[in-house]
Amino acid sequence: MITARDLGALAADRLYQARTQLGHLLRRRAADRYRGGDREPVLLLPGVYETWHFLRPVANRLHALGHPIHVLTDLGYNRMTIADSAALAQRYLDDRDLRRVIIIAHSKGGLIAKHMMMIDDVTGRIDRLIAVNSPFDGSKLARYAPVATLRAFSPTDTTVKTLAENLETNSRITSLYSRLDPLIPGGSRLDGATNVELSMVGHFRPLGSRELLDEIERVLASPEAKE
Repeated sequence: MITARDLGALAADRLYQARTQLGHLLRRRAADRYRGGDREPVLLLPGVYETWHFLRPVANRLHALGHPIHVLTDLGYNRMTIADSAALAQRYLDDRDLRRVIIIAHSKGGLIAKHMMMIDDVTGRIDRLIAVNSPFDGSKLARYAPVATLRAFSPTDTTVKTLAENLETNSRITSLYSRLDPLIPGGSRLDGATNVELSMVGHFRPLGSRELLDEIERVLASPEAKE
């Protein structure tokens, strides 16, 4: 049951989305300052209609821990198909010979990353994926979307179904998700993955929360991350 408090949190979620989009337009700061570090490289993959700036709080936290942070400016607002986006991201890893890569992804970014892990990453550059509010089984709301870019997240979409049917890759995925996500009514729980439900409500606002950042740091510090 959705409470009045939940409705307030959902409104705050949309406000967070708008503020982040506006902040990117007003402050186009480069990602080069995040490149240094001697720990495992991190690739950030945002959601649809998002730039990497939505994941800037993650970049700040993990760079402070010593991880070099990589972003895909050529991805733009992430409107390409999942397959094309995955190919672009894989070329980035290959061209720079990055290894033991940790992908931190939001929403659509999680599908792109899983596609890479299943199909594109033939030399095994990707170590693991930490996904935030990703529609691994699609979203039933996508069927009613006014544009094809969003309808691509329908549970009946061929790419979404192919990704969902593959369970082998899931053991290297940690899925973090809000207890209530208005854009993914079915949730982001993924069979065979490490699943963590956050106490927050919303699709976007958790990205800037201490709860999420602490959980990502905890996952990276787990024994599995060091094997």
